[in-house]
Amino acid sequence: MSLIRPDAFLSPLEIEAAVTRALEEDLGRAGDITSIATVPEDAPGRGVLNARQAGVIAGLPLVAASFKRLAPDIEIVPHARDGAAIAGRTRLLTIAGNARAILGAERVALNFLGHLSGIATATAEFVRRIAHTRARVICTRKTTPGLRALEKYAVRCGGGYNHRFGLDDAMLIKDNHIAVAGGIAAVLKRAKAAAGHLVKIEIEVDSLDQLKEVLDVGLADVVLIDNFDLDAMRKAVALVAGRLVIEASGGITLESAAAIAETGVDYLSAGALTHSVTNLDVGLDIEM
Repeated sequence: MSLIRPDAFLSPLEIEAAVTRALEEDLGRAGDITSIATVPEDAPGRGVLNARQAGVIAGLPLVAASFKRLAPDIEIVPHARDGAAIAGRTRLLTIAGNARAILGAERVALNFLGHLSGIATATAEFVRRIAHTRARVICTRKTTPGLRALEKYAVRCGGGYNHRFGLDDAMLIKDNHIAVAGGIAAVLKRAKAAAGHLVKIEIEVDSLDQLKEVLDVGLADVVLIDNFDLDAMRKAVALVAGRLVIEASGGITLESAAAIAETGVDYLSAGALTHSVTNLDVGLDIEM
């Protein structure tokens, strides 16, 4: 069984890089001195990775990579895969092999799994709350430095969608860009002149008057309506009338998501999916 959600991609290069950084941070220069002192070098071990509460799983490929980095011949038997909605007290993986390797990689593996599953679980709840609309929930660049690709993968495991991955794959013109460039018309003309034929241009507006100006200029593909109230959102949807994709942003929460989606916007971008989640409670139990 593949551990990766079947309709999502997680780069093996990202997995390797993240696991390497995390193990180097935890093992340091001397290694796991507790296990070296107390566990014989060739002692076998067997552990069961469990979800202790209900949620949506993400991060199992990183768990496997963490253990295998310390013991390539370790045996891992999967009982679930990423994207699965599981009940509490669910067995996810069984790990058997060198006991020192299991103990040495345990915390790194659990950190990845708990954090990414927390993101997937939060995303799934956002998706559930707006399921009666056509809107989609998307993440932002408000991610943990060095973990963006993993966290955006976790959003997909929860049924959400990704915004741009970085500053290099789409243009998002924000208020500061508009101020520096000299206004909406000027900034859109400069962006359009520089954009490749596959590069989308999105522009942020904070008023209906700015939105009207964007529509008059006519060079944007997507408009981000930032911190609009519900009435203004509905007016924005009517103004746009399908000519642009509309993304709503600004402090969107689980409590406000449904009402925002019901205004007719296309996307809800929520930084809370990645910067304010609670880890899913997971644990590794040794069975000797």
